[in-house]
Amino acid sequence: MPFICVSFFRLMENYTFNSFALQLEGLKVTERSMYPLFFFFFFSYLFIMLFNIGIVILIFIDKNLHQPMYLLFCNLPFNDILGNSIMVPRLLMDMLRPPSERIISYTECVVQAFSTHMFGTTSHTVLIIMAIDRYVAICNPLRYAAIMTNKMVIKLTVSSWGVALVLVGILLGLTIRLNRCRTMITNPFCDNASLFKLSCESVFINNVYGLTFTVVLFTVSIGCMVITYSKITVVCLMNKSKSLNSKALKTCSTHLSVYLIMILSGFLIIVLHRFPQYSDYRKLAAILFHIIPGSLNPVIYGVQSKEIRTFLSQMFQYKRVLPLL
Repeated sequence: MPFICVSFFRLMENYTFNSFALQLEGLKVTERSMYPLFFFFFFSYLFIMLFNIGIVILIFIDKNLHQPMYLLFCNLPFNDILGNSIMVPRLLMDMLRPPSERIISYTECVVQAFSTHMFGTTSHTVLIIMAIDRYVAICNPLRYAAIMTNKMVIKLTVSSWGVALVLVGILLGLTIRLNRCRTMITNPFCDNASLFKLSCESVFINNVYGLTFTVVLFTVSIGCMVITYSKITVVCLMNKSKSLNSKALKTCSTHLSVYLIMILSGFLIIVLHRFPQYSDYRKLAAILFHIIPGSLNPVIYGVQSKEIRTFLSQMFQYKRVLPLL
């Protein structure tokens, strides 16, 4: 009987543990590969910050870029900046620490999870509103200026961030309500799944909402792309104007390239979740989901825009001259 009571009270202690100090597992890499990986992440982060901040500033100060397409695109580098500025610096610091010192507060972990899921969700919603803009520009060019007003651009921007905020807010709200009985985050950074796995309570609702959230987001995102690009293709095939088709190919190829990079990076993480033996590859893929799109987006759009292309070339020249000073 005393043994049963002691076991019961220990069980209750576990259920109400709720430690505010959590431990990050981090990346499991050898000493030989740690420093090359560290410098790859470090220089990728510098590239993302430098070029995305530069493009945002360029779009705001250059009146030639005050067009709906560029103003909507401005959400993409802004999202890349927010998504990487919270996750990557912490990751770099943890890579240089021994595993026992990778401690993170619960509050910081929640903020990191929020920024991570906002980054992923907003990447979809922003590319959706950009697809709508391309559809109106190519399929209804005569009414483009009347439809895509500054007011409409603001509405689309607020909608893309607002929808993501509500979806992610509910996702994390369902997780925060849970009591925690574990302290180990089995990831290099915090996300929703890592947080609710700390609980010993039922996470059935979390799993159902998380799955519904993912399915709906991907379905709407892919469906929107298929519909808009199908209609754009039909218009281009029916219209024999070479200038129109050239413009459509130029603007749509960049948007579609960015979308495919983002969607394939996301699918890779989902597929690797089904294979626990490849958990280290999944962790690396989750990090690259932040870094690769954020690094390639300014380059891909720089190819399309003369102004952005000039800015990028000037930045590269500046980086070459800087070490000689």
